[in-house]
Amino acid sequence: MIKRRTKKKRTQESKKHIGQVPGTLIYTGKKSDKDFHVECFDYTKDHIEESILLNIEDAINYKETESVTWINVDGLKHTDKIEDIGKQYDLHPLVLEDIVNTSQRPKIDEYEDYLFVVLKMLYYDDEENIVIEQVSIVLGKNYVLTFQESEGDVFGSIRERLRLSNGRIRGLKSDYLMYALIDAIVDNYFSLIETLGNKIEDLETELFSGNAREDINVEVQQLKREILKVRRAIFPLREIINRIEKGDHSLIYKRTITFYRDIYDHLIQVSENIDIYREMIWSLMDMYMTTISNKMNEVMKVLTIIATIFIPLTFIAGIYGMNFENIPELHYKYGYHVLWGIMIVLFLAMLYYFKRKKWL
Repeated sequence: MIKRRTKKKRTQESKKHIGQVPGTLIYTGKKSDKDFHVECFDYTKDHIEESILLNIEDAINYKETESVTWINVDGLKHTDKIEDIGKQYDLHPLVLEDIVNTSQRPKIDEYEDYLFVVLKMLYYDDEENIVIEQVSIVLGKNYVLTFQESEGDVFGSIRERLRLSNGRIRGLKSDYLMYALIDAIVDNYFSLIETLGNKIEDLETELFSGNAREDINVEVQQLKREILKVRRAIFPLREIINRIEKGDHSLIYKRTITFYRDIYDHLIQVSENIDIYREMIWSLMDMYMTTISNKMNEVMKVLTIIATIFIPLTFIAGIYGMNFENIPELHYKYGYHVLWGIMIVLFLAMLYYFKRKKWL
């Protein structure tokens, strides 16, 4: 049932784009009830201005300033306002289309005046389900635009560093700001991966204990799907960072390349952990099937021993249950008791034999 619903949902989302003109803005996300919210950080080494933009037109005032500006947009369902921002910053219609298409694969597109990056922000919700939220980043000469589905992200530390002027973030250009934003997303991958690892280890311990729940296979399957979702969201990011590191775009300064290389190293580490956990999940599936098979073998062994014990007893009962008139011992006074004695002795002897063979 779950697979059918998912397939139907994906089909409906894909149909939204059929027959549309390229560059048409169609929001494909789930968070359609979120308000539109724009926050702005405009800063230099010695000064910072933090504000909430109530009018979209105010965003254009920061485009040509000498200071660095970070404009964060929450609420992708408001496609008309996203389009207005795109017009002010001369963004290509296909870029705007990718911003509101939340099923977009992580990628990087290079334009003459800006870079466009799409990546996924991962976190657990209150019900311990993995949420994959798309974050789009536009890097310009002195500005960075970020687009998210709703308020709430992993950029809290970046905001604090900007306010307090901690570290080098206030003294460098917009390319370093984009690095800091991507680095915050990648750092959050580690906490998510750690939680996944703990879940897998708990399931592994439960399976080894021999007291596993009957529905543990459902949880194993759920973890397998989560690993695949995380892998699909994270792996393309390595290609993005690799292109930034080895590219020669004028917006990325050489002094910042080293920092992007550090992100690449982190992504390699995350990818290796994902591959390890993926193998562990498959091992858990094999372990679960082996446990089920062992339990079935134990049941079959008991049934086989019982059947084996009763075979000679049934044979004796069958012989003396035939309707021939001249059967030896048929009219013997104590024949019934003797036959019971023979059966009981035979039964105990077979039990003793099975015990010595350690079949019981």
